[in-house]
Order: sequence, then structure tokens, then C-alpha cells
Amino acid sequence: MAHHLWSRLAVAAGVVAVAGCGGATDPAGAPASTTVAATTTPTVSPVVSPTPTVDPYAGVALIDRVEWTTGVDGARLLVFPSPAGRRTSYPRSDERAWQEILAAAPDADAPGMRDQFVCHWVWARLVQPNKPSWNLEPWRPAVGYQATVDATCNPGGPER
Repeated sequence: MAHHLWSRLAVAAGVVAVAGCGGATDPAGAPASTTVAATTTPTVSPVVSPTPTVDPYAGVALIDRVEWTTGVDGARLLVFPSPAGRRTSYPRSDERAWQEILAAAPDADAPGMRDQFVCHWVWARLVQPNKPSWNLEPWRPAVGYQATVDATCNPGGPER
């Protein structure tokens, strides 16, 4: 189910990117004339929430707690976002939350772990907003952020 939702988000992101493209121009830079059939469906622009200019959660923890566990694959850091961490859209709040994680679990600073965290911060909050915790695993391959997103935050395969 979650993978299906990820696919729908990826498609929606592609549609938003396409919908945001400018119109065609002729070689002189003037808008090109086009003929639109009467049956054409109008394009609907997405509603974008404004980015807050003041951090509404300044001084409030974005991470409730972290907890190391061991699974069949190896070590796993469970990250429990706070209610503020689930709601904030303030720019760079991911970095503040990551610093909270490192303060609580300095050994989380392993290759690929930050990419897994940011993937959860950006995408998992949308797909599964009420998931109690996010799992970050140091044994997963460090493949870069985009490949981590492409693997639905779990590069190297699903959890066992």
C-alpha cells in the first residue's frame, strides 16, 4: 500500500512539474500563437501553502525520542517525531531535526543515515503521517538522496 502511495506522489510531483512549465515562444521571444479546441480540459494549478517566515516551532523539539534496536538485518535506529516534527513546514527544519537526532544518538552519523532520515522527513510524513516511528539502518547502502527516495527510503531492499 505504501509503495502504491509513493508511486502516486511521484506521478503527482511530475504533473506539478509539467503544469509549472511556461508557454511556448517563437524565435523572436514573443508568445507563440496556439489554437485550443473547445473540448480541451483547463489546467488546474495546485494550491501551494506559503512557507512560514517565522518558525512556529522555534524552541520546540521536532524529535520526541530515538531508540536503537537490533533486527534480523542488524542495528536499527527508531526515530519518533514529535507532534511539532510531524507538522512543521519551516525551511531547513529537517536539519534542525537531524541535529536533535545526532545529539541523542551520535553514532547515527553513519553513511546513508541522513539520506534515509531526510527521505522520511520529506516523503514518509506525507504518505504515512501517523506512523509511530521511522527506521534508519546503518547497514543499508549509502546510495545518495535521490536513490534513497527511489527505494522508498529503504535502499538495499525492504525491511525483514
